[in-house]
Amino acid sequence: MRRRLFPILLLLACVIGGDYPQAAFAHDKAQATSSLTQFVNPRIGTGGHGHVFLGANVPFGYIQLGPTEHTRGWDWCSGYHQSDSILIGFGHQHLSGTGIGELGDVAFLPVTDAHQKEVLFHHANENVRPGYYAVKLQQPNVWVELTATKRAGFHRYTFGADVKKAQLVLDLFQGIGWDKPTDYALDEVKETAVAGHRFSTGWAKDQKNFFVAEFSQPVQVQPLDSGRWLVQVADATRPLMIKVGLSAVSIANARQNLQTEIPDWNFHQVVAQADEAWNRELAKVKVETSDSIARRIFYTAMYHSMTAPSVFSDVNGEYRGADGKVHQGDFTNYTTLSLWDTYRAAHPLMTLIHKEMLPDVASTFINIYRQQGKLPVWHLMGNETDCMVGNPGIPVLADLVLKGYVKDKEGAYEAMKQSALREDRGLGLLKKYGYLPYDKDPEMETVAKGLEYALADDCVAKVARLLGKKADAKYFAERAQSYRKYFDPKTGFMRGIGTDGKFREPFNPFSAVHRQDDYTEGNAWQYTWLVPHDVHGLVKLFGNEQKFVTKLDSLFIVTGNMGDNASPDISGLIGQYAHGNEPSHQVLYMYNYVGQPWKAARLIRQTMHEMYKDDFDGLSGNEDVGQMSAWYILSAMGLYQVEPAGGKYIIGSPIMDKATISLGDGKNFSIICKNNSPENIYVQSAKLNGKTYTKSYIMYQDMMKGGTLELQMGNQPSKWGTRGADRP
Repeated sequence: MRRRLFPILLLLACVIGGDYPQAAFAHDKAQATSSLTQFVNPRIGTGGHGHVFLGANVPFGYIQLGPTEHTRGWDWCSGYHQSDSILIGFGHQHLSGTGIGELGDVAFLPVTDAHQKEVLFHHANENVRPGYYAVKLQQPNVWVELTATKRAGFHRYTFGADVKKAQLVLDLFQGIGWDKPTDYALDEVKETAVAGHRFSTGWAKDQKNFFVAEFSQPVQVQPLDSGRWLVQVADATRPLMIKVGLSAVSIANARQNLQTEIPDWNFHQVVAQADEAWNRELAKVKVETSDSIARRIFYTAMYHSMTAPSVFSDVNGEYRGADGKVHQGDFTNYTTLSLWDTYRAAHPLMTLIHKEMLPDVASTFINIYRQQGKLPVWHLMGNETDCMVGNPGIPVLADLVLKGYVKDKEGAYEAMKQSALREDRGLGLLKKYGYLPYDKDPEMETVAKGLEYALADDCVAKVARLLGKKADAKYFAERAQSYRKYFDPKTGFMRGIGTDGKFREPFNPFSAVHRQDDYTEGNAWQYTWLVPHDVHGLVKLFGNEQKFVTKLDSLFIVTGNMGDNASPDISGLIGQYAHGNEPSHQVLYMYNYVGQPWKAARLIRQTMHEMYKDDFDGLSGNEDVGQMSAWYILSAMGLYQVEPAGGKYIIGSPIMDKATISLGDGKNFSIICKNNSPENIYVQSAKLNGKTYTKSYIMYQDMMKGGTLELQMGNQPSKWGTRGADRP
């Protein structure tokens, strides 16, 4: 029944909401039947714990223009939740799928009087599609329409006939979640334009935003209380359009961004351009399936995966660096780097479908290192938040080097090596003891940190080997084996270990005390498998493949109490497998490494079916800036890169009958599933470019040549991919 909900609500929106202004739907008539934005449901993940952004943006844009609600708890991190019906503004920047609230900068809100600070709305009166958001308000009676370019937002307010005094509040004070203003002002006020700045602190400790807002008709602007100004419109019978350019550098740059990207007042044209931008990106993967729900989930996942990383440089190439200084770049600089999440699937997906972005992503990483002394951990608006554990920037940059997208390989290697050799965040303890002892690290979470550092060190070793740095390769390869220190052969779990070499007691593998034990947003059942760089080494720790498989099988069956203080991120459970959080995401595909791909197939299909819905509560956990969606995109096509860097994609169980990836330069790579169905989930045989293919994985370089991987599916497990030589 849940899957039927969204179409019904769309019908209600048309019936209850009344007619939208002509611009709202004008371009729909000319929209080709091949348009892929028609398959996107932006409401997926706006309820439950999805935390996704709802509003108007373009792929990888600096602007996410949309409604903002009061922060009422964890589920309002994006500034919006489906359960709420009170708006406090339409802000220009939001996050999508994070666990911390931030941004909300430069917001407008139509009001009936100067004292009003919130507006009631009904979801039935909303309309949203890629690049466009609209809502009908009742008090005041006004249609609100929003669209965006990469660095500018475009508003259109159409006032009802009963509105005698058309007015809005410009709010530079209110933020989302942790965000608190430190300085704000209108630095320029004219009859048809204002300009100013808003500086704030929060998750991003030193955030700077400059803006220019132009009005389509004369307005009067008067200050209200702190950080708020009343904007009175001259003629309520005409729509008020507002164009807003933003920059992290200066008002002058904000004005240039605006004039470059929205030079005139054609709202309809900007809506159409946003739709075209989304269609271009969505068309990079074309899928064929008779399952309309799966298609909608797939293209919505594509849409969500392209909210970030977001552009963080102006049209003139200037950007605010990690050192707080303004830099002139010859590349597109990016921000919103949720790397602990996205190194696992979102970035490997980018290397398949967004190759044109990769050199600039690499340059962004290298320059962040040069400006702050280490690769990004979780970078937001030019600030290092140091959120989450490990060295997640290393796998991303290493993957780009190994796949051939980094010109300055030596610069990239220096950034990786020096980031791994620092003393902070537990790295000094790792160098001293060879592992992270729980009794020496006051920040706790030593098992999670240690396992993340081990996989990152393996990536450094691979790049060192590529560049002929034998001594470095040996050192980091040995350090990458530090994961073995945490393994307790008696219990078969990764456990906290002290300086005395003894495991922490008492021990409960189900316990997941948030931020107060040896794991990060997880427990021993989930973290024991976080060795994606050396699965066969992990198998040996268990003694043999049979013992490994027995333990892995039990992960999806066993249940237990994780405790009252368990992290809410631990969600989407199948047994103790937690698909709603990232440390589990590679686990299903580990069956291929031990010659049992049919077990992976069954669980992959179950996860896609149960953890992703065409519904408000359509994600089993935080979207996490594209990672949850990227897992689905790759898995729906039948691929997943388990090892963090290098390009070995494990073959799973595609739900799409055909997926064609556009590689550029006129080349495509297609994955065709013959005899595919909800029952026929097991690969029986395979062909690569017409030749028999027996391996249960495929290398990135082989896909980049173009061609076709053909999978014959059936309803019974087969021996395909089970021989030792055919395993990853």
